[in-house]
Amino acid sequence: MGILSRTSYIIRSKLNSLLNRAEDPNEQLDYSYEQMRDRLQNVKKGIADLTTQKKRLEIQKRRLEENVERHNEQARQAVEQDRDDLARRALEKKKQKMNQIDSMETQIADLEQKQDNLIDQKDELQQQIEQFRTKKETMKARYKAAEAQTRVSEAVTGAGDEMEDVSRQIERAEERTEEMEARSAALDELRESGALEDSLSDKSSLDRELEDLATEGAVDRELDTLKAEMGKGETSTDADADVATEDIETEDAQLDDVEAVPDSDVEAELDELKEEEK
Repeated sequence: MGILSRTSYIIRSKLNSLLNRAEDPNEQLDYSYEQMRDRLQNVKKGIADLTTQKKRLEIQKRRLEENVERHNEQARQAVEQDRDDLARRALEKKKQKMNQIDSMETQIADLEQKQDNLIDQKDELQQQIEQFRTKKETMKARYKAAEAQTRVSEAVTGAGDEMEDVSRQIERAEERTEEMEARSAALDELRESGALEDSLSDKSSLDRELEDLATEGAVDRELDTLKAEMGKGETSTDADADVATEDIETEDAQLDDVEAVPDSDVEAELDELKEEEK
């Protein structure tokens, strides 16, 4: 896996982890619960507004009813005073007020109907909210338990995001270690074969082999000496006999060489010596 591929994989893993944390079911449930409570508050506000409007109409209706009674009394007084014109005017105003009262009663009845509907909706919504709250708390508890169990399982099995990162680090470390081991083995093989000279030394492989042979010879001689001192090698008599034999053979060879020299050569050498003395 190349550098870009590993980087892309790590970035995608981190983004998925962030998105998973952003999509926390507990937060979503709490948000939905708050939205339902907001709707309930809006319903209650609507009921309060309807109730206020109905109360205003009822107050106006009572005032109109009072005016109706007052106009009725004015009509009686006018009739008693033989003022039919005033009585007629009082009765006309009474009739207008009664018509307004009828209209207001219709509006009040309509508002009461709407109020009753809103109250029913409010009660139903409130019941749904209570049920949702119970389910929400249950789901949150289940989610927390599942989340804790998942973390424990990931820690035990090594399947978590952190363990995946650790596994990737171990894989890369193993790859680099194997690469370094192979490189080291190749360098050792080249150095042993002599194909790779020591960069810090000006000696060739031949020089080093000769030095090794000289070292081995010195060690062998020292070992023979040590054996001779400890009586582990040949006996001194045999050694002396061998040395004497070698000396005799050497003297015989020298005598043979002397006898083999011609007399003329001897005389020539003597003449040269005499000349040098003069």
